Amino acid sequence: MEYKEDEYLMLSGIQHFQFCRRQWALIHIEQQWAENVHTVAGELMHKKVHDPYLAEKRRDILITRALPVASRTLGISGECDVVEFHKSSDGVKLHGHRGFYEIYPIEYKKGKPKQSEEDVLQLTAQAMCLEEMFSADIPEGALFYGETRRREPVKITAELRKQVAVITTEMHQYYDRKYTPQVKYNKRCSACSLKDICMPGMGKAVSVEKYLMQALGDME
Repeated sequence: MEYKEDEYLMLSGIQHFQFCRRQWALIHIEQQWAENVHTVAGELMHKKVHDPYLAEKRRDILITRALPVASRTLGISGECDVVEFHKSSDGVKLHGHRGFYEIYPIEYKKGKPKQSEEDVLQLTAQAMCLEEMFSADIPEGALFYGETRRREPVKITAELRKQVAVITTEMHQYYDRKYTPQVKYNKRCSACSLKDICMPGMGKAVSVEKYLMQALGDME
């Protein structure tokens, strides 16, 4: 199956969807957003990286920023923070440049590496878009974290690709149904910029029927 361009969803939404499906729906379906210290820090970091007019060449490496990418098979589009093209004996041809190049996407994140996979899956989706656009194979990319100030290499495995395909399919299903999942409170809710909109604490509230049954039971 291939999606039309007007059906594309935001590639960056993969991170939201993996973190919390309700958060994704509030942002991408209901168009709700709120800032907190984490979102502001992330935006400032990306502003420094996202200069589409700034391209560099360092020896045999070409560096591009804010590179637009899309995938017809996944139905997503967005931008890569940084994509490096490494000159090699094999790879893809680039217009205006001699030789062949391997493609190496790099996603910038604030903070430090996470135990969860949302950053890795977002990077994998970028690699899959680039593979489709350039008819290339991308076995590896990297995540750069602002707190540690170093790259974390990521192998783009078959399992990660499968997860991205499943997630993007679910995203399209939710979007087509305009479905916002119910609250499922967990400890990560306290760091979410949408907690005042989502009101995750309401998910722990007792229903009126249950409250009355409990109250009547206490009176017996």
